[in-house]
Amino acid sequence: MVCPRIGANVPVRGHTPGYRVTARAHTWVGDNGRMEMPTNERSQEPPVLVVGQDGMMLGGGDEESREIPVTEMVEQPAKVMRIGSMIKQLLEEVRAAPLDEASRVRLKEIHAGSVKELEDGLAPELVDELERLSLPFTDEAVPSEAELRIAQAQLVGWLEGLFHGIQTTLFAQQMAARAQLEQMRRALPAGSHHEDDGNPHQGPIRSGPYL
Repeated sequence: MVCPRIGANVPVRGHTPGYRVTARAHTWVGDNGRMEMPTNERSQEPPVLVVGQDGMMLGGGDEESREIPVTEMVEQPAKVMRIGSMIKQLLEEVRAAPLDEASRVRLKEIHAGSVKELEDGLAPELVDELERLSLPFTDEAVPSEAELRIAQAQLVGWLEGLFHGIQTTLFAQQMAARAQLEQMRRALPAGSHHEDDGNPHQGPIRSGPYL
């Protein structure tokens, strides 16, 4: 195999005499007279992944496998937080005092209504997860105090995990924005961040023995 010089005229066997081919950079001529690319250039390059400020992949991969930030999956955060606070308070009431049958029936209805209201403020992905985890009570039987405590505690724990994920995502976004701002400040020319300091009515400071 012969490696021609870049830009050199190289005769190719098997063609009309006098016919020449100008070799390009990284072009090789094999023993059979055909132009071939080096093996390392024919190999497929690895995909390039772009990560955004929230730590999520923005491109270079399968869009369907991209994980959605939890902040975008809570469509009504204020409503979800109100219902979560109510459920937590109900759990404390169930633990504090014994409940009669009428109270247990009432809490059963509140629990089912709370789950339904939560689903209205969540994205479909979180709704599916909540339905898989929170098993509804049977329509006939009245739940016991233990069953109510377990159901309420499970729902409270799920909501606390959701809120923790939101806080973590927001903190990561703030840190990324702060790092980006610091990078922009470092990219500014020297002394440009001091041009607005001092009295804006004063003229520029002159050098020399006289002011």
